[in-house]
Amino acid sequence: MNAFDYRSPRSLDEALAVLGEYGEDARVVAGGTALVTMMRQRLVQPSCLVSLRAVQGLDRIETDNGGLRLGALATHREAETSPLVRERIPVLAETFRRVATVRIRHMATVGGALAHADPNQDPPVTLLALGARVEIRGAQGSRELPLAEFFRDYYETALEPGELVTAIKVAPPPPATGAAFLKFLPRTADDYATVAAAAIVTLDPDGIRCREARIALGSVGVTPLRARSAEALLAGEGLSESVLRDAGEAAKTAVDPLSDHRGSAAYKLEMTAVMVGRALTQAWEAARRAAGTR
Repeated sequence: MNAFDYRSPRSLDEALAVLGEYGEDARVVAGGTALVTMMRQRLVQPSCLVSLRAVQGLDRIETDNGGLRLGALATHREAETSPLVRERIPVLAETFRRVATVRIRHMATVGGALAHADPNQDPPVTLLALGARVEIRGAQGSRELPLAEFFRDYYETALEPGELVTAIKVAPPPPATGAAFLKFLPRTADDYATVAAAAIVTLDPDGIRCREARIALGSVGVTPLRARSAEALLAGEGLSESVLRDAGEAAKTAVDPLSDHRGSAAYKLEMTAVMVGRALTQAWEAARRAAGTR
């Protein structure tokens, strides 16, 4: 690594002041699971690392208007095991449980992972399907963005110089809603997915037909993405093989995968349809249970 200054501010205002002092030469570090690797590979060479570990309050997981607010310094393991997350949005706890190994989950933070913006990560897929919002703080104040607007490109976010992620907010799902997160792993459990899919299905009062569906995908584009054309096909429909097949085919039009050691682009394209069908099936069945129709 190159030589760098190391700052450990004890408040958010102090952290923002350091970021303002160093400008684009500073990088924020929390768990460090991604940044340290990139520094060793000399992909990034900051002149200052600003650690957030001593900043109080950024690791809280708490209720927010019936939903959840996950502080940026909450680790993946804390999100996975939190009674609040498990009770209110269990699919989110399950998604964090599926990330890499427990050793990584003990270090990787919720906010750090979002700011890293690797399109192969698992949590952003489920968070995107849930309609999560990112809480951002800078010297000019605070703002919020839908997660769909936060990711801009490969490893690129909407964060401006001097800004950092302070939390992620997730609204409570409506009644008669089911959710599922699935990923296909070509090798070991700690590898990135070939394709990851999250589905959220909300049923009409009859507990049979779909009122709204949200489908998100990871590892098949430069950012996590929504399969909006597939979602549009599901409104008013009941669960059937033909509906699942059509939704899977429509989802293929939303993705633009690259060939790598996890699979060719053509293979990932076909697996997109398969994973969307499986995720929708599980989410639909969960929605029926929530509606009391099964």
